[in-house]
Amino acid sequence: MPRSACLRLGLALVTALCPALRAAAPPVQKVVILATTTSTQDSGLLDELVPAFEKETGYAVKTIAVGSGQAIAMGKRGEADVLLVHSPDAEKALMTDGAGVNRRLVMHNDFILVGPAADPAGLAKLGAVACFQRIAATGSLFLSRGDNSGTHAQELKLWKAAGIPLEGKAWYQQTGQGMGQTLAIAAEKKAYTLADRGTYLALKKKLGLPILHEGDPALRNVYHVIEVNSTRFPKVNAAGGRAFADFMVSKAVQTRIKDFGIALYGSPLFFADAGLPE
Repeated sequence: MPRSACLRLGLALVTALCPALRAAAPPVQKVVILATTTSTQDSGLLDELVPAFEKETGYAVKTIAVGSGQAIAMGKRGEADVLLVHSPDAEKALMTDGAGVNRRLVMHNDFILVGPAADPAGLAKLGAVACFQRIAATGSLFLSRGDNSGTHAQELKLWKAAGIPLEGKAWYQQTGQGMGQTLAIAAEKKAYTLADRGTYLALKKKLGLPILHEGDPALRNVYHVIEVNSTRFPKVNAAGGRAFADFMVSKAVQTRIKDFGIALYGSPLFFADAGLPE
């Protein structure tokens, strides 16, 4: 057979096979669904990191910023590819359940207790648990996120440690909102609330709410990145989720996290922890 005829035949075969090959090859998923907390969004950290990830990898990130509890629930249902959350007990339950894989430490900041400058409950020089007991004893208005977030979970732990039942207490109100909105409402109502330091520093100039308690070891706020288990949920973009998780713990991104906020606020909003023991 002449060479030209062979070439024509080969081209015809390739053309005929291409649709079948395309049908057999799995589609490349270029969208990564990130379920994360409002604190990573409200602090501005995601505005810094997500565009860099998209540029570096070619993935497009769909960010869903909710409370950690809601983000973890999305992971349990296979509705996200990767989680960036700060609710350790709920995270461990997710891993035990098998819905999450490869949980890795990313960073930490801390929780702080903020409130009106007049400090009607008199929280100066008290420990974290004693602060909550004093707020209850004086009936001072306290705003809870009430959204099953990592911040809400930490707050409930402190009330439990303080021995304070909350049901039916008029001074205890839930916003059902994220951290930024809850801080804004607390400022408006001159109320106390528990906040993560990153969101507080990002919004501090607008609030007029001083920090009234900080530095207690019980207020450490740790973030992990968790990939959602694609073996259990075949529709999960495993490659994209892993790429984002690897990005968050990479040396270059850990440096960006360490420096984030210093120029604007005079101190970092988060502390980089990848690779450190817990």
